[in-house]
Amino acid sequence: MARTSKTKFRSGCPVSVSLDLLGDRWSLLIARDMMVRGYRTFREFQHAGEGIATNILAGRLQKLEEGGILKREAAADDGRSTHYRLTAKGIALAPVLLELLIWGAHHEKTDAPCSAIEKMEQNRAAVIAEAFRRWELRDPTPLIPPFKVREKGTRAKVKTKSNFPKGKSRR
Repeated sequence: MARTSKTKFRSGCPVSVSLDLLGDRWSLLIARDMMVRGYRTFREFQHAGEGIATNILAGRLQKLEEGGILKREAAADDGRSTHYRLTAKGIALAPVLLELLIWGAHHEKTDAPCSAIEKMEQNRAAVIAEAFRRWELRDPTPLIPPFKVREKGTRAKVKTKSNFPKGKSRR
């Protein structure tokens, strides 16, 4: 079942094609936020807690739109606002995202409660069916509750201009 995309691919390998569309740091997180958290607006993605810069977010949304993963729509309540919505191609990522979530929780330390992961793992088909149902109904209710937010200071400190003595370059 081949689909067309505006994206140019490095090779014809299905894994390579998929990575060309979704292999950056942010694309699957945006799809996750739309599918699992019910996010629809630029502002919601920006404040999702992942720390994505606005220019990167705008670029990824455009790339996902060009790849046929999502589309832009005028908001029903305010035609001046834009809402993003997964396409059929985008919602088809539900099984992939579920397996990534389960795999990550099994193999790395995460903030996901073990009981929630076990429940999703035992009920994969029901979780995926619910994601599709909410997509069809345009239901923005979160599919799963948000995981606890990590405490501040758990990320590596990024050097900024203010971290350097006056007159010293970053090089």
